[in-house]
Amino acid sequence: MKTLRKDILRGVAGCVVLAALIFCLTLIAMKLGSISITYRELFNGLFVAYDQRVATIYDLRFPRIIVALLGGAALSCSGLLFQAVLKNPLADPGIIGISGGASLAAALISGLFPMLYFSIPIFAFLGGLVAFALIYSLSWKGSLDPVRIILIGIAVAAVFTGLEEVLSGMTNRTGVSVSVSGLSQLVWDDVQMMAIYSLIGLAAAIVLAPLCNLLALDDKTVRGLGVNVDVVRLVVSVAAVLLVSGVTAVVGVIGFLALIVPHMARRFVGSDHRILVPFCILLGGFVLLLADTVGRCVVPPNEISASIIMSIVGGPFFIILLKRGDRHVKH
Repeated sequence: MKTLRKDILRGVAGCVVLAALIFCLTLIAMKLGSISITYRELFNGLFVAYDQRVATIYDLRFPRIIVALLGGAALSCSGLLFQAVLKNPLADPGIIGISGGASLAAALISGLFPMLYFSIPIFAFLGGLVAFALIYSLSWKGSLDPVRIILIGIAVAAVFTGLEEVLSGMTNRTGVSVSVSGLSQLVWDDVQMMAIYSLIGLAAAIVLAPLCNLLALDDKTVRGLGVNVDVVRLVVSVAAVLLVSGVTAVVGVIGFLALIVPHMARRFVGSDHRILVPFCILLGGFVLLLADTVGRCVVPPNEISASIIMSIVGGPFFIILLKRGDRHVKH
């Protein structure tokens, strides 16, 4: 009981600190760019009198910031749920191919049926479900082998990436682009689309957090408690796919964030998913917004995509986890 109370206090304190960091980083991200403006001018332009410069910032920077926060939260929770379902601390929707399936489905719809733009997340969700079912079925051999999941996931992701490149080449010849813009050039319609799917998925993750704790136990033990572990695994998987699919449909594939953030969160607040989920929501949003902000600062006026920043950081992180055998993560 004392340990749980200590973890809760640590989680609450961590969430408060992260909320403050997100607020400060948001202020920095709002000011950063070609338009120079003071915070007083920004406040007056938002709430007092119309200002053309503030209107431009509102239409260009605010959607980017909100999508980064929502996308980071969704991706980190998705990775956390996948790691619980697959009992694999190296599970990441980008590495195991879920993002690839969602991205391919989104590319198909945006390239061939652009009139269905606002339905793209739904098709991305279906593509992610198909990818997960494929990977899960190919990886199952009496039990889930973590190494087998990773290897099959990498292979499936490579196939999806190849198919998307073929589709991109075919549609580009007809003048239609299926590429996703990342976190640049986002508008308020993108925020609305992201918010609908991300908030539903995040709410589901919070509700399912106690069940994720059960998945850390042996299947026989869970069944002995009167819980249908297969149904639990399916429901948690659907929530995880929904989270990553919504992000992929709007900003494309962002690798390693869903791997890094849950590991960082466990170091701070322990392994109880009831505490991990809200902490990951805040930490994931902060990390993606930080990556995007750094990408905007490195070589101005040019930008480095947040996905590239995460790959540069996440690649070595993944190698370190493999090398250490993930000794520090307990499920």
